[in-house]
Amino acid sequence: MATPKDVIDGNSNEPKVAPVDMKLEVIVIPVSDVDRAEQFYRRLGWRQDVTPPGSGVYQFTPHGSACSIQFGKTLISAAPGSAQKTYLIVSDIEAARAAIVGAGIEVGEIFHLGPNGPVSGLDPERGTYRSRASFSDPDGNTWLLQEITTRLPGRIDSGVTSFGSASDLASAMRRAEAAHGEHEKRTRQRDANWSDEDVVAYELLRRDPRHSQRAQESPSLHLLPADVGQKATCEKARTAAHRNGSLIVATRLPVLCRVAPVRTTHHV
Repeated sequence: MATPKDVIDGNSNEPKVAPVDMKLEVIVIPVSDVDRAEQFYRRLGWRQDVTPPGSGVYQFTPHGSACSIQFGKTLISAAPGSAQKTYLIVSDIEAARAAIVGAGIEVGEIFHLGPNGPVSGLDPERGTYRSRASFSDPDGNTWLLQEITTRLPGRIDSGVTSFGSASDLASAMRRAEAAHGEHEKRTRQRDANWSDEDVVAYELLRRDPRHSQRAQESPSLHLLPADVGQKATCEKARTAAHRNGSLIVATRLPVLCRVAPVRTTHHV
């Protein structure tokens, strides 16, 4: 969780709301033709959520996202196309762009932020937060893909770490397997007992550099570079089952491996 040194606190004497959980769940976007917009967001592969019959409200949720979008004929008075640069966070911008282009949707070229502004192409060092690409819906509402592989300090609450989808968890396990393989190359021996503590320490380090001391104290993880940028998991997390609309993972690491429930409810 963010600590005082990781956030901008402002004037400590200013009146403010006490800490209350407020989860951003829906963004309403302005469109001129709901049928055309529905077809576009279906083509993106976003999940179309159930809404009350006759409400005229459409709701879509990007794969792996906890936040949805809504549109409808009478939902918003803003001009169609006025929703600009809404961020879509991805772990591999090249793969994400290719998937969208493959669905027949035009996406701008990848660019990165240089000292003097945007520069064409991927960030040379593949730095987190730096590479981007944009696309628009038929009304001109723009979406900005941004590649994030490691979060800045204070932007992850390690107590509620979760994976947003089954494929996100599966990708994490594949990357963890590769990372552990590198660990075994360094030690030049088979290590079938990468401990739960090692796994948790590695995950916390990847998501928040403030946990570097814990990782250094881990017998295995001090051999792993801090910038590997891989999500960690363990062999115990390989068994999963769908139950009550959620992905329940058979593991002794519930914090690390928990997957957010698949939402079928609506917000109207």
